[in-house]
Amino acid sequence: MPPQTPPAIRTTRVRFGILAMLFVTIAINYLDRSNLSVAAPSLAGDLHFDTRRMGLVFSAFGWAYALLQIPGGWLADRFGLRGLYALACLLWSLATVLQGFAGSFLALFAMRLLLGAFEAPAFPICSRVVTLWFPERERAGATGCYIAGEFVGLAFLTPVLMLTQRNYGWQSVFIVTGGIGLLWAGAWWLLYRDPAQSGRVNAAELALIGGGGGWSPAAVGAPPPGRIQWADLRDVLRRRQLWGIYLGQYANSSMLWFFLTWFPTYLVRYRHFNLAQAGFLGSVPFLAAFFGVIVAGLLSDFLVRRGFSPTAARKAPLVGGLVLSTGIIGANHVSDPRMVVLFLSLGLFGCGCASINWVLVSLLSPRRLVGLTGGVFNFIGNLPSIVVPIIIGFLVHGGNFEPALVFMSCVAFAGALAFIFLVGRVER
Repeated sequence: MPPQTPPAIRTTRVRFGILAMLFVTIAINYLDRSNLSVAAPSLAGDLHFDTRRMGLVFSAFGWAYALLQIPGGWLADRFGLRGLYALACLLWSLATVLQGFAGSFLALFAMRLLLGAFEAPAFPICSRVVTLWFPERERAGATGCYIAGEFVGLAFLTPVLMLTQRNYGWQSVFIVTGGIGLLWAGAWWLLYRDPAQSGRVNAAELALIGGGGGWSPAAVGAPPPGRIQWADLRDVLRRRQLWGIYLGQYANSSMLWFFLTWFPTYLVRYRHFNLAQAGFLGSVPFLAAFFGVIVAGLLSDFLVRRGFSPTAARKAPLVGGLVLSTGIIGANHVSDPRMVVLFLSLGLFGCGCASINWVLVSLLSPRRLVGLTGGVFNFIGNLPSIVVPIIIGFLVHGGNFEPALVFMSCVAFAGALAFIFLVGRVER
């Protein structure tokens, strides 16, 4: 009898479970960095903060978060992702809970600094996890899915947090969100494994991942760098293409940080929404951003599969998203609350589309320096977390938010130009 052909091994799909874990982690991460915006209208009254002092408190997170991005990227390259992420989530959640007990400007400022410091490794770790677990043709979709976690938690839990604040005070916002993170830190430690250590992944899935430049036995067995090499840092700072994505991320992050800090105050103090309206109508732009990042990620991967060049497939959602974000300025010219929310949703939808720019980190960075490049990318991209809250605090000091929306629209347009002219062709 002729030899029998062995049956094909069915590929496992463990990587999608890993993606779901990243999604949950980022949702918690963004709840903990944005909960201050939910509490701000009540907190500012209780602690007697004006808009300029509130802007400084909003910026405190960014001082530590941005400055520690490069060390955070180095940590992602150097240490095990399982333990590092669990520890970071545990510590940033403790800092979140303690904000609920802050009674002064200095105490709240200090807790926000600690929150930023402990969240610093989060996105470099996510970028490295996606690089390990997904082939290149799936990375834009994977990146879009976990980044969507930024907006889903804000969309669905912001109304809950607003109601919690109304019934139990602004302190409850920090205690609830921090408590969720403490529970998730333990879950990550119990559930996450790298491909080489996972007992659920089979050889067929490992081959699929490795075929796209992800996991490989050689990569897993390579010794990590012992310290930051200054030549490596110079390498990721001297490339024009990388500066294109750094500046594009700066612009996109600026738009996001308006929504993560001043947006509820804009609705309550300037547009005179009550807390319930601010919670439910304020969730609509975050839902728009969620759909933006999902649509952009899936569209980008679809174009790759259809044979479009990486330049067209990866850059089109980024440029188009930032151009759409300039539409936020339309809110200055309408008074109907539904139209206000529509223009704000357009701005954040575009921000969501451009949020898949993390995929360019894995495509354009030196392959062995994905974590370090992600750290530099996130450092520059998160400088707006320092600058934007302070600038807006001064722009709106007289009670008028219109200059702030003009400023945000101009920054988004500048980011689109950076992606067009500096990134150029998407290739290493």
